[in-house]
Amino acid sequence: MNILSNLFAPPQQSKKHPQTQPHGQPKAKKNKRGVEIKSAQEIEIMRQASVIVATVLKEIGERVEPGMTTGDLDLYAEKRIRDMGATPSFKGYHGFPGSICASINAEVVHGIPSKKKVIRAGDILKVDTGAYFQGYHGDSCITIAVGKVSQKADKLIQVAEEALYEGIHQVKAGNCLLDIAGAIEDHVKKHGYSVVEDFTGHGVGRNLHEEPHVFNFRTRQLPNVQLKAGMTLAIEPILNAGSKFTRLLRDRWTVVTVDNALSAQFEHTVLVTATGYEILTDRNKI
Repeated sequence: MNILSNLFAPPQQSKKHPQTQPHGQPKAKKNKRGVEIKSAQEIEIMRQASVIVATVLKEIGERVEPGMTTGDLDLYAEKRIRDMGATPSFKGYHGFPGSICASINAEVVHGIPSKKKVIRAGDILKVDTGAYFQGYHGDSCITIAVGKVSQKADKLIQVAEEALYEGIHQVKAGNCLLDIAGAIEDHVKKHGYSVVEDFTGHGVGRNLHEEPHVFNFRTRQLPNVQLKAGMTLAIEPILNAGSKFTRLLRDRWTVVTVDNALSAQFEHTVLVTATGYEILTDRNKI
């Protein structure tokens, strides 16, 4: 689940979305210690949390069909997360009502799942979810082509996933966040797409959102943190087929493209190691 970039002021909290914490999770506290380095024991728990997330997303990707609703997928995800001994990271987080974010076509992020939102053939569907297991979170997102999609949509999805891995390939102790951001931005722009700058990735661990902001574009307005072994990052580039700009809908959660262009996103929880990285939410290992 993305966080607002520090370049933008967050929307005011409404009575509809009070500052609450998901049931079964301790209240998240502001991390005053900066970027956390996880111990071997913490990393092992995060592996387990991330496997739960990867399993749920892989299963959702295999079961999505036209005619289903995003509410159907939300119920499935919550049940599977709980069946595996975890709790949904997103449900109740700052008042968010679902266990997944389900964003279709021009919806960029944070789409609220609903029994009224029907998935249709030709849609591209972003599904983002997290699991809280033994005190730690895993977080990941996929974009699914529902049935036969247009060539334009298929290409956007392909480049979005490639951009994620271009960023991940820059992860190793000694590199910096700008190495990740530059690799992502270059790949996206090479294909004529735009990188959404309103939202970034983040650190992840005991809290769903921790320092640092993991940005997907070159900037001097966010800290260019040097990577160290033991950091755990949620890297999550968002690509738009048109303008990079977005707007927030009246539900105070769903973000859409300003020009109604398609949007795609992929995300992994990634461990920084001395020599490279480990993708904790790797669906290929499931």
